[in-house]
Amino acid sequence: MLSLKLPQLLRIHQVPRVFWEDGIMSGYRRPTSSALDCVLSSFQMTNETVNIWTHFLPTWFPELESPGLSKALRAGAFAYPFLFDNLPLFYRLGLCWGPGHSCGREALSPSHGYHLLCALLTGFLFASRLPERLAPGRFDYIGHSHQLFHVCAVLGTHFQLEAVLADMGSRRAWLATREPPLGLAGTVATLVLAVAGNLAIIAAFTASLGRAPSTCPLLQGGPLDGGTKAKHQ
Repeated sequence: MLSLKLPQLLRIHQVPRVFWEDGIMSGYRRPTSSALDCVLSSFQMTNETVNIWTHFLPTWFPELESPGLSKALRAGAFAYPFLFDNLPLFYRLGLCWGPGHSCGREALSPSHGYHLLCALLTGFLFASRLPERLAPGRFDYIGHSHQLFHVCAVLGTHFQLEAVLADMGSRRAWLATREPPLGLAGTVATLVLAVAGNLAIIAAFTASLGRAPSTCPLLQGGPLDGGTKAKHQ
């Protein structure tokens, strides 16, 4: 019978400093894990398991080469669509709260408020590293900020879609008189562009799998040696 051994988990001082997370003391995966170990760890309780299943994209590859740039790119990936998607909402807020108060009751829905709240919580959790900073080691597997960040992001997306549907319902008649209806060709073309863009992103990150771990200077010396060096710095 085929049996698979789950990868060994490491403590914080057993991995290079670049992989350390504030307040997370255990549950680290080996940085030089094979592709099979990465797949198996998705079904193992590590400090990344919840993140994997709530956001199953290989965003850790840029982390190996440029941790600071990777974090900035990930923050921008959330900030840019949030600002772009909410420009109409900010405009309506200006109409409602600005001089004249020229908005109607249908201008905002509860989903808009919930979406903004989730977005603010997402940014706060991403920057504050709470609650693990207050109790290092207590939230290694469940409840640390990265997991809560993912949950808030998912909830925010849900409420954003609910708000979009509410907007469409309240403005359907107005849009019908001012915008031509979107036909099948336009819908299919938009879908094809979205799928092609996502496939290109996946292909770019998947190409990193072919790189030997030794080519990355952050991983040279192995996790135990890297952790020992970090402790003496």
